[in-house]
Amino acid sequence: MDAHRKDIHNSELPVLCRACEARHRGVCGALSPSQLVSLNKQSTRKSVEAGTELIGESQETKNYANIISGVVKLTKMMSDGRQQIVGLQFAPDFLGRPFRIDSGISADAATDVNVCSFPKTVIERMIKESPELEHRLLEQTLKELDEARDWMLTLGRKTASEKVASFLYLIATHVNPDSESNSVSFQLPLTRSDIADFLGLTIETVSRQLTKLRKDRVVLIVNNRHVEVPDLDVLAERALQ
Repeated sequence: MDAHRKDIHNSELPVLCRACEARHRGVCGALSPSQLVSLNKQSTRKSVEAGTELIGESQETKNYANIISGVVKLTKMMSDGRQQIVGLQFAPDFLGRPFRIDSGISADAATDVNVCSFPKTVIERMIKESPELEHRLLEQTLKELDEARDWMLTLGRKTASEKVASFLYLIATHVNPDSESNSVSFQLPLTRSDIADFLGLTIETVSRQLTKLRKDRVVLIVNNRHVEVPDLDVLAERALQ
């Protein structure tokens, strides 16, 4: 068995790495215990408040990070100053764009976020040493490409009702992906304004569609931001997943 497949309770692993989601499902799962020890020595755990910029669109990238918890929104600035939300990232996604001077997009904490940050030079050296790590990063890139294509379909072909249901389904299936339950609850990571921006709708349309889903008992909405989904299959049907 490869070294990086050793049991997570192996005493060689750093304590913080043993229970970390990125260690199991993220890019760090491709690293050997010795590589994890080396990376851990140069990494920093950070708690970031909602609204904080993590990566600037035109800034030189000096650090990468694994998202440990929370939601990060990705935005692109237009030439006239307008911004468009182009994606969301969740734990244990890798935050940053290897092999580029800058990321090409801005990344902001949509919710309170915990990240594990490490120097760009360290991870790029490890990419050269570990084909499996490079493979994991390629897998994430392809996953993001597939999600972007799916979202193009959502924006281009789905009705307003289907768009809002698709957004809720996206969040619901990422907040606790390992759960075997068909029900889930979560806090909306975006404001109504941001949801409208993300979906290409007006705020009023988003509010109307959320109200309709609530009246139809597809979702329960408490205190404006807390959402409960009693049956994911029903939500998926409304989203045409």
